[in-house]
Amino acid sequence: MNPRILIVEDEEDLTLLLRYNLEAAGYEVETVARGDEADVRFKERTPDLVILDWMLPGLSGIEICRRLRARPDTKALPIIMLTARGEESERVRGLSTGADDYIVKPFSLPELMARVSALLRRAAPERVADVLSFGDVELDREKKRVTRAGRPVELGPTEYRLLEFLMERPGRVFSRQQMLDGVWGSDIYIDERTVDVHVGRLRKALNRGHDTDPIRTVRGAGYALDDRFGKPA
Repeated sequence: MNPRILIVEDEEDLTLLLRYNLEAAGYEVETVARGDEADVRFKERTPDLVILDWMLPGLSGIEICRRLRARPDTKALPIIMLTARGEESERVRGLSTGADDYIVKPFSLPELMARVSALLRRAAPERVADVLSFGDVELDREKKRVTRAGRPVELGPTEYRLLEFLMERPGRVFSRQQMLDGVWGSDIYIDERTVDVHVGRLRKALNRGHDTDPIRTVRGAGYALDDRFGKPA
């Protein structure tokens, strides 16, 4: 799954420019023009990085930054703050509030793209890695190939995305709804039982003979890659 970036910016031309270049670089991009709408969006779905304008209608970027840092699930979320305020005192204020980086308008687009890439590599290297490994399972994003103990594993497009989603966060338990949002997207309505069907297909493809099942079912909660998988007993 490509890293998801949320742009919170009320300048439409700048938003379009950022979205075009980020999507061209392979990122999934969402945009919001108001601070209060962004606050709701963060509670619904957490991106991998946020580009946040300082001055916003509804709720300021500084206040959004404070709220994100106060929540356990977003306290480590990479935040790049955009602002027309270039004074040192304002930069210090933005960084001390919790922003990871601070860029003054007008800015160099290549520089912004480089900072986005650097922050993602530091905060979530598994989201940008070309090859993901978990036990004896290996997923090569560039070649779109999956192997287990060296043997090829044939997966359909949905099972591939499902495995990639789980391998990015091994050990974490995901509800069916979270998996629907992460693999199919929040804008598509699909019954939660669809997740069970595709997990079953993924298990069938991964597990042959006496292979240990790397996927753990957590009753009443969802699924996870078993963090004990591939480790000595």
